[in-house]
Amino acid sequence: MTDTTRTGGRRKGQLALALAGLLGATALGVPMLGSSMPVLAQPVPEAGTTVDPSTGFADLVEQVTPAVVSVHVKRGGTELSSDERSPFNFDQFDNPFPEDSPFHDFFEQFRNQPNSPRFRAPRQRQQVAQGSGFVISEDGYIVTNNHVVDHGQEIQVSFIDGREYTAEIIGTDPKTDLALLKIDTDDKLAYVRFAEEPARVGDWVIAVGNPFGLGGSVTTGIVSARGRDIGAGPYDDFIQLDAPINRGNSGGPAFNLRGEVIGVNTAIFSPSGGNVGIGFAIPAATVKEVVEDLMDDGAVTRGWLGVQIQSVTEDIAEGLGLEAEQGAIVAEVMDDSPAAAAGLQVGDTVLRLDGEDVKDSRDLARKVARLRPGQNAEFEILRDGERQTVTVEIGLMPGDTQQVAKRQRPGDQRTSLDALGLTVAPADGEGQGVVITRVKPDSPAAEKGLQPGDQIVEVAGKAVTVPGDVESGVEAARENGRKSVLMLVRSGDNRRFVALPVEQG
Repeated sequence: MTDTTRTGGRRKGQLALALAGLLGATALGVPMLGSSMPVLAQPVPEAGTTVDPSTGFADLVEQVTPAVVSVHVKRGGTELSSDERSPFNFDQFDNPFPEDSPFHDFFEQFRNQPNSPRFRAPRQRQQVAQGSGFVISEDGYIVTNNHVVDHGQEIQVSFIDGREYTAEIIGTDPKTDLALLKIDTDDKLAYVRFAEEPARVGDWVIAVGNPFGLGGSVTTGIVSARGRDIGAGPYDDFIQLDAPINRGNSGGPAFNLRGEVIGVNTAIFSPSGGNVGIGFAIPAATVKEVVEDLMDDGAVTRGWLGVQIQSVTEDIAEGLGLEAEQGAIVAEVMDDSPAAAAGLQVGDTVLRLDGEDVKDSRDLARKVARLRPGQNAEFEILRDGERQTVTVEIGLMPGDTQQVAKRQRPGDQRTSLDALGLTVAPADGEGQGVVITRVKPDSPAAEKGLQPGDQIVEVAGKAVTVPGDVESGVEAARENGRKSVLMLVRSGDNRRFVALPVEQG
């Protein structure tokens, strides 16, 4: 399922703030501090135990840290120093001098010195990246971030008591930036549980991890916000924390006062790469779903609808006659997709899925992804001002994004829509739509981000084939008393709905 609101690798926090992963890369070996006493195989802490923050967090930290690990990932790479980059290397050539020539020995002298600063071959450097993780079962399953172990050739995990193990990757999910590791050991490991209830804004949070390779570091704070979309992936639903987290905390757990994992620390907003009190964690509910899939067969199976969608904004809601900004409007239906087979159409607004309200495009994307392929789902939609229900057999999300071919059809004249700040003209080639040739600065069209070259495909729910169709659609919206007219606009391979104001009188 594709969400057009995420095209172009969108990132929030423009200007000074930069989104940074928490993975720290270093070649330093960091000793682990702590007791060498074995840890009992049990969830920690005991169920039902809640820490009183007024007494401090030492008891809770003592209970959960045995299940938190430092993750060390070795990655191969070639290092070329400045003196190794000379294009002239004696090793590349045969000795051109006869054996009785004094230059023959001179040539061989340099060829046989592999450590010569100028002519030694490029050497391999093993890069060591460090992150964090936590044990979720007594037999050694460990959760961390995908970006921590990505491209790893060898993975070592270290416990607070100094024990070290080699880990294998069971599976990864780049879309949520999660990975599941497994270590083999006869020890019965301490492990932590996922919280059943979602974290609330204002809840205490305790972050444990391996910042800057120090290992076993603990910080506290509160949940600052929920449902954050930071542009990291199609299913963004991050918890925002103000507990200080830094590079190397990636993959580490964020705990509540019961010692349950409420999220996996994944990213920070920072101008410098260090903590500024804005961190993001993947919610426990998401982690649990992904981990269960990875543990089952090493891969994540997601439902697929086969549409491009965007959220219903205030002006789009007004253009559709909706009372509230709620739902997701279909901007594209992919060929041979479950949506196409079920009869979903461009312009349909999805309001509910299997009886649950759809808040926006992100909410619909997550809801569909959680469905199992082959499952029938009931979509309550708004089409042509009427509510109806469409049953869709959910498909399996393909590995590659399906692309919809662009099609155009010539029109009959160039038309100026001065009130909107637009000039449109016939599009070249066969297909629907007219092309925008001019956008006035500071006009309603410019404010909505329309640009020359964009193609208007529909106006007020009706297909556009010639420039006059745009005028007709605007006039129809005016006659119906609408404050805005809804246009389906194609920009490159993406489609989106734009609501432009309609002048009355």
